[in-house]
Amino acid sequence: MTKNQWLPITKKETEQLGWSEVDVILISGDAYIDHPSFGAAVIGRVLEKSGLKVAIIPQPQWKDDLRDFKKFGKPKLFFAITSGNMDSMVNHYTAHIRKRSDDAYTPGGEAGFRPDYAVTVYSNIVKSIYPDVPIVIGGIEASLRRLAHYDYWSNSLKPSILIDSKADILVYGMAEKPMIEIARKLKEGAKFSDLLKIPQIAFVSDNIIENDENIVIASYEKCLSNKDSFGEAFKIIETESNKFQSSVIIQPHQHRFVIVNPPYQPVTTKELDNYFNLPFTRLPHPKYNNRGAISAYEMIKYSVTIHRGCFGGCTFCSLAIHQGKFISNRSEKSIVNEIENIVKEPEFKGHLSDLGGPSANMYRLAGEDFEICKKCLRPSCIFPSVCNNLNTDPSAMLQLYRRVRTIPGIKKAAIGSGIRYDINLDKKSRFRKLNLEYLTEITKYHVSGRLKVAPEHSVPHVLKLMRKPSFDYYIEFKNFFERVNSENKMVQQIIPYYISSHPGCSLEDMAELALANKLTSTKPEQIQDFTPTPMTLASVMYYTGKDPYTGDKVFVSKLMDEKRLQKSFFFYYKPEFKNIIASALYKSGRKDLIAKLGLKK
Repeated sequence: MTKNQWLPITKKETEQLGWSEVDVILISGDAYIDHPSFGAAVIGRVLEKSGLKVAIIPQPQWKDDLRDFKKFGKPKLFFAITSGNMDSMVNHYTAHIRKRSDDAYTPGGEAGFRPDYAVTVYSNIVKSIYPDVPIVIGGIEASLRRLAHYDYWSNSLKPSILIDSKADILVYGMAEKPMIEIARKLKEGAKFSDLLKIPQIAFVSDNIIENDENIVIASYEKCLSNKDSFGEAFKIIETESNKFQSSVIIQPHQHRFVIVNPPYQPVTTKELDNYFNLPFTRLPHPKYNNRGAISAYEMIKYSVTIHRGCFGGCTFCSLAIHQGKFISNRSEKSIVNEIENIVKEPEFKGHLSDLGGPSANMYRLAGEDFEICKKCLRPSCIFPSVCNNLNTDPSAMLQLYRRVRTIPGIKKAAIGSGIRYDINLDKKSRFRKLNLEYLTEITKYHVSGRLKVAPEHSVPHVLKLMRKPSFDYYIEFKNFFERVNSENKMVQQIIPYYISSHPGCSLEDMAELALANKLTSTKPEQIQDFTPTPMTLASVMYYTGKDPYTGDKVFVSKLMDEKRLQKSFFFYYKPEFKNIIASALYKSGRKDLIAKLGLKK
């Protein structure tokens, strides 16, 4: 296949390539966008680089005669199935379980091009048509459902997705390494049973070998009957996910066992560079040209990922349990090469929408003594405080930013993915001067009018349950940001992200947050009502009503009317919400907050 040619998505394209059959058929719930920000494209290109013939079936129709699933025939090796870049249920429903009217990963934003629980639906269809062909499932939906998990949309505890999907192997996390190894072994003629030692996969077995290297957690049935057991099982899963060298995790499901092998070590800089150097067209497939824009693509088409992983450990976020807490970095050369190629694109106007990652300012950060990191069980390197072993020197980031600013054709390289300002404001750090210099450069050169940050809340006990730093850090950063803007005669905004209805958050807590916003002259725009997503600590607290680490009971707002009421506190200043909020605070006996917010009752 020549450079800058799309992977085939139609039978006609495979015929034009002279293929009589394909090795791997990749099925995705997203439209096919051949860009390194889209997982299906990355896996397709990685397998192609391994010498395989890869075809993609994007957004197959699952309600008709299933011709989409049959158009390429039977693959020589396996089917690879993903819901796409999002869990299909998060994609389909709001926090209040209302069906969304659009889909950012479909041309024209049209909804209805993928089913609920897409991985399970696709996998069962493929099994019914090709029962003898192995199925490998992966992506965020499969990864976060690899063991028993709470499913918000059915309000039930579900078994591993391997059980319902009938898939043969589940690949979790960032899947390049295990997918390459699966393909290599099958290509060499290996049997399915020869694949079961591959790291970073999960599968179902009829029996297990118990030894000191394996951890057997509470069965699905025990978790179903005892919420405390579910909480204890999650503690083990999260702890093992954050270890540098983890154990095999086994969870009984009826008379069978779901076995999760430890992950590969984080990818090296060379490996990550190689993935980003694959021949992506960076464009949606031409088949979509007349169907309208794909908004998810429009958002990231001129973004550049500089690293993977996140060591923030936020309880509501699935990043660490999916990507891992250890940072994998691209080289400066690889990043610059990608940007220089973007500059050549005809429609590029000089503005990079993002130069970042899960948190942009974790690039090249790691423990100074990595032997300590190898033994560490902390889920976060920066909560409850920045680890003494974490090297927070931002020099590599400053060097990268300065290099990017010199690239001809670059007018602005924004940091659109947000930063963890608590890293840079750590007063005990010996790199404090450099960190303040970093924040200054971010403010002066890398804000496209508005900078995203995520305090998430202001109340200490809620922030603790989120594993987020004190609101004082946000105030300090906001003052710093505004001072730099004033000194440089710039007009820029800071955009804080907030969450309502997080476990532990009451109406009074939302009133305190509203008051904090009033005192800082903030009218929040980037807000969300908490959605419990699979395999996060926050979803476990939501389901069980407890913090599994302490055993303490946690208040949870579950009724939709309560959730809507909490969310209304973000708009305390709007006339249509004032009476609703005042009435709620009056009933809860907090007349003092009514007065402080300037409401009347």
